[in-house]
Amino acid sequence: MSTLVFGHKNPDTDSVCAAIALADLKKKLGETITPAIQGELTPESKFVLEKFKVAAPAVVTSFAGKDVYLVDHSDLAQSPDDLGEANILGIVDHHKLGDVTTSQPLECWIWPVGCTCTVIKSMYDFNKIEIPKDIAGIMLCAILSDTVIFKSATCTDADKKACEALAKAAGITDTQALGMDMFKVKSAVDGTPVRELVLRDYKDFNMNGKKVGIGQLEVVDLSILDKVKADLEKDIIALKKEGGRHSVFLLLTDIIKEGSEVLIASDDESVIEKAFGATPKNSKVWLDGVMSRKKQVVPNLEKAFA
Repeated sequence: MSTLVFGHKNPDTDSVCAAIALADLKKKLGETITPAIQGELTPESKFVLEKFKVAAPAVVTSFAGKDVYLVDHSDLAQSPDDLGEANILGIVDHHKLGDVTTSQPLECWIWPVGCTCTVIKSMYDFNKIEIPKDIAGIMLCAILSDTVIFKSATCTDADKKACEALAKAAGITDTQALGMDMFKVKSAVDGTPVRELVLRDYKDFNMNGKKVGIGQLEVVDLSILDKVKADLEKDIIALKKEGGRHSVFLLLTDIIKEGSEVLIASDDESVIEKAFGATPKNSKVWLDGVMSRKKQVVPNLEKAFA
């Protein structure tokens, strides 16, 4: 029976590419392993896989009775509902340690870097295994995506060094151009259902017993979202009610201006002022310099909800 490796619900480019890369590495180490995803690919992830001619993992929603590796998450809220019935062999991640627990020792690589694929690059190096050209390409794209082309507060020197090596292995001479091509794809909203936009990069969190959803749309210019912003505001209100959530926040991140407008649906909007020192107006607030959900948003909100 093949082991499965997968990322979080509503998979982004890192969770998809990390699953593929870790599966490749583990196969070369003698394991029988298959990458999987918990949901459909985003337009950006499709672009990346097509560019480097890498097959998309199958969508799997039940993992009971399986041996599994987790990538890009260790929170139960972002894991399959039946994860408790799976056997977790390892976790590779770049977020804070979540609430996933295991009944036996496991392989665990959790580093404070900008992207899971940066960690996996080091795993290849540690095992003295060469990264194939196509895998290097998608790993490079994952790091460019997660670090917002090195602009995010999460970006580290390790991410930049990994990108330099991966670009060389993949035959990419202009990483900035590649990154901008990806973000142009990510910025496209025409014809996309509003709920799909809200969930494109969305995660639920347990904050002091309250269910809090945080989504993010990264675009090259916020004006791209002007025609859908009112619908996005309505939809996060609906999403909040549907899931019994205390709050849903949607970050509209402008990668050129380097900041985010936050759309708010909450039982108590004052948590935003507690978290960021900014007062919402009409259930919206601009947070200058805030681009990282992981490093600049989640920790602040967790303190506000404490």
